[in-house]
Amino acid sequence: MSKPSSPGATSATSAPANTTARAGFTSGFGVLAATLGSAVGLGNIWKFPSLTGANGGAGFLLVYLLATLLIGLPLMIAEISIGRQAKANPITALRQLSPGGAPWWLIGAGGMVAAFLILSFYSEVVAWVFAYVAKALSGRLLSSDPASTQAAFSALVADPVQSLLWQWLVLAFIAAILLMGVTKGIEAMTKKLMPLLFLLLLLLCGYSLTLPGTGAALRFLFEPEWHKITPAVVLTAMGLAFFKLSIGMGTMMTYGSYFTPEQNIPATATRVMLADLSVSLLAGMAIFPAVFSFGFAPSAGPSLVFITIPAVFAQMPGGQVLLAAFFILTAIAATGAMLSIMEVPVVILHERWGLRRSHATIATLVILVLLGAGSALSGSTLAQFTPGGRTVFDWADYVSSNLLMPVGGIGLALCVGWAWGHEGFARALSNQGQLRNGALAGVLFVLLRWVTPALILVVMLKGL
Repeated sequence: MSKPSSPGATSATSAPANTTARAGFTSGFGVLAATLGSAVGLGNIWKFPSLTGANGGAGFLLVYLLATLLIGLPLMIAEISIGRQAKANPITALRQLSPGGAPWWLIGAGGMVAAFLILSFYSEVVAWVFAYVAKALSGRLLSSDPASTQAAFSALVADPVQSLLWQWLVLAFIAAILLMGVTKGIEAMTKKLMPLLFLLLLLLCGYSLTLPGTGAALRFLFEPEWHKITPAVVLTAMGLAFFKLSIGMGTMMTYGSYFTPEQNIPATATRVMLADLSVSLLAGMAIFPAVFSFGFAPSAGPSLVFITIPAVFAQMPGGQVLLAAFFILTAIAATGAMLSIMEVPVVILHERWGLRRSHATIATLVILVLLGAGSALSGSTLAQFTPGGRTVFDWADYVSSNLLMPVGGIGLALCVGWAWGHEGFARALSNQGQLRNGALAGVLFVLLRWVTPALILVVMLKGL
């Protein structure tokens, strides 16, 4: 392992030293699968379809796509470009771009803190999903009464033993994959999981579209209601565009460091954005026809996944199989996201602190077991511990989502726009002159220097 470079020690356009032994993705499909796995998460299954329907349908979709082009996609391309150029973890990568020792590396350090905080509560939500996979397979969730499914979910959240054990199981599962390394772990797993995710979604979607509530569901998702596009809706779309693509916490920079030199970054990022959108829309078409057919109200949040969906599938032929398939695909979506987030502290501990990768993974696991306990117990033992009116779970979500990630996104955009500069960014984006995309690089550079950070600042102020 090479010694960490000092601020400004390596120019932004030169190749980093001693990176030949560093692991990386081995194929174009592996790059796409891993990056898509990072972008796809639990939000694809419930938040995106629900927000689309609640905020004007197709009109909201158009605003979201525009916001993605101005916020999400430029930042994803920037993060990946920095990572591949440096072939290093986020802290080292940003130190290489720091002229005169400017502390841009703090963005990478903030990303590591954000990753720990996000995983501390996200791992508990994923724990509920894994617990529901087991419950669905056993048939214990088959009740058409929402009060019964509500009681089952409340019992899980209020049980400290179950909450902790399922969280530990999830963290151990993700750590086991990371222990296998980048190629045999992350790449191999996501290459299997992403096609399976799409297959399960298509099967559920095909079944749901035969139900009598299909027409109402499709109108809910796609019929424009232009009068609903208010400033608040625009801000919601901007926030979704920022948070949806897993940016602002170093995940895409880390995965970018595993990209091959010939990978076309703008094309890959665009494919990921479109595939991520497809997963969200397919999830909406798989869920909402069933919800409408049986007279339930669509609502965003965990209640849709853990309370409404079990009650809906219980009324359908083959409900147990369909319910198990739904929670398995939800677990797959969560796994890809968790792998990318957990990889951030692992690679920083490995490359910056000199730990072996196996030791860095175990250290990350131990920290998350301790840190995540507060979120896991927020519905039981620590339910009354609410400083500032928020539980530990809520505080971890609030600080990471409303502060650390937006600040990281703004910092990354400014770092590219003002520290790296147009020439370095354009050369990295063109694969050192191999691709002719100078006009695209110019447009992206202007967005990153001026437009993207301003829009993220608006999103952050709204969240605070």
